[in-house]
Amino acid sequence: MTASATTPMESTAAEQEAFVAAVALTLQEFLAEKGTLLAGISPDALVLVDSIASLVTGGKRMRAILCYWGWRGAGGAPGAEEIIKAGAALELFQAAALIHDDIIDRSDTRRGGPSVHRQFGSLHAGRGWALDRERFGHAAAILTGDLCLSFSEEMFASIGSGSASRARAIFNLMRTEVMAGQYLDILEEVSGPTKPHSTAVARAAAIIRFKSAKYSSEHPLVLGGALAGASPELLAGYSAFALPLGEAFQLRDDVLGVFGDPAQTGKPAGDDLREGKRTVLVGLTIAAAGEADREFVDTHLGRQDLSDADIDSLCSIMVKSGALTGTEAMIADLSTAAFTALAQLPIDGAISEALSALGRSAVSRTS
Repeated sequence: MTASATTPMESTAAEQEAFVAAVALTLQEFLAEKGTLLAGISPDALVLVDSIASLVTGGKRMRAILCYWGWRGAGGAPGAEEIIKAGAALELFQAAALIHDDIIDRSDTRRGGPSVHRQFGSLHAGRGWALDRERFGHAAAILTGDLCLSFSEEMFASIGSGSASRARAIFNLMRTEVMAGQYLDILEEVSGPTKPHSTAVARAAAIIRFKSAKYSSEHPLVLGGALAGASPELLAGYSAFALPLGEAFQLRDDVLGVFGDPAQTGKPAGDDLREGKRTVLVGLTIAAAGEADREFVDTHLGRQDLSDADIDSLCSIMVKSGALTGTEAMIADLSTAAFTALAQLPIDGAISEALSALGRSAVSRTS
């Protein structure tokens, strides 16, 4: 009996799996080298790279995978060193963003375990060190995040010249936009209640675009295409697909941050409400809710002492105001726009299907 032929989908899945494994190995070898360097400075400094290594070991690798298929869709060779390094650089940048984001959001957990600043706080407590445990945890995590940013830049710079010059501009733009978007996010948390309710959704949408959507999907895909020498037309097509996909992805994340199952999300129920995130979901709630409910949202959002009953009340207001339904409708509209643009891309059918699978997973996920 002869073996059955490999289908295009199976071949694509195997190629993606090989790329993910190559990125993981590159990160492992790179961080092992950095560990040797830090050990030479002081064994006490090894915990910095250990924290980074544990963070980049997990995750969905969505940004790196998008970058890879952007590369392949533009004619890049399978498993080339350039795209593996680009994927690793994106993973390191993502890890740095997560470390800093958890400090900003006062998040105790990440991917089902303690966030990096909590890990350092536990180290402080376990060793019986002097002074403030929380301050040490925050300071050490900030430095770890900064080191991870430096590693990301170093990895990307090792790609070399050629088409990397166009990709470099995208990589630089991505980093600037994320930082600006992050600032707009924390600004909205403190200033949102004083601003017009009528513009709350528009402000939240801008934060989604620059803090998350562009760097989660658009820039990685376009960056991969630019590395492979894609035409401006193809890069524009990539953006038309990936930007609405990224926005839908973040809207889904915002819904899960309030209504998700902690066993699947790895975060406590209502964590986003305690953090005071002024998301599109919250903006729609404020715009549609009655005066009493709106005041309840404004006065309770961001309180660290929210009870389970308070969280239930906030969730109830979001549902009865139509905000949850409205957010789901936005996710559906953005998904339609993304997949319509994907169907028009002049790329191989197997690559298009790989991108479609990524997109479906991003907008319908439960964790």
